[in-house]
Amino acid sequence: MSETPATKFLTEHGVAFTLTPYEYEEHGGTRVSSQKLGVDEHVVIKTLVFEDETKTPVLVLMHGDKKVSAKALARQLGLKSVQPCKPEVAQRHTGYQVGGTSPFGTKKVLRVCCERTIAGLPQIFINAGGRGLLCSLSPNELVRVLSPTLVDCASD
Repeated sequence: MSETPATKFLTEHGVAFTLTPYEYEEHGGTRVSSQKLGVDEHVVIKTLVFEDETKTPVLVLMHGDKKVSAKALARQLGLKSVQPCKPEVAQRHTGYQVGGTSPFGTKKVLRVCCERTIAGLPQIFINAGGRGLLCSLSPNELVRVLSPTLVDCASD
């Protein structure tokens, strides 16, 4: 597996992680990756790119089996509104292709928000910078290297 900006970032920051490749399926999302890896979808973390009313991007880390309540997120961040970015805009902000977006090693330094309950998990699986490539690591390491704002914005 070739190095990605995400794996380079993790290595440079001394994060212990294990790469876990899987066969990518277009539009399969965390449901497919969790099935292929044999793990609960709740511990597969998706990286979503939102924008506020001024078009400022924010990364949102969410459990694979949950959705983001944009209204709750905006309220907690003191913003009027947030909405998901279009795929091409998300790629411009992060440098990653949708389906392979990682919060690590993004093209620009972006604000990161993380659903609070993710920090309490023993281990997570999160994109390592390519379609079909996750890495497993401790959420404590994610918090250490990204310093995310912990939020409560999950919905079913």
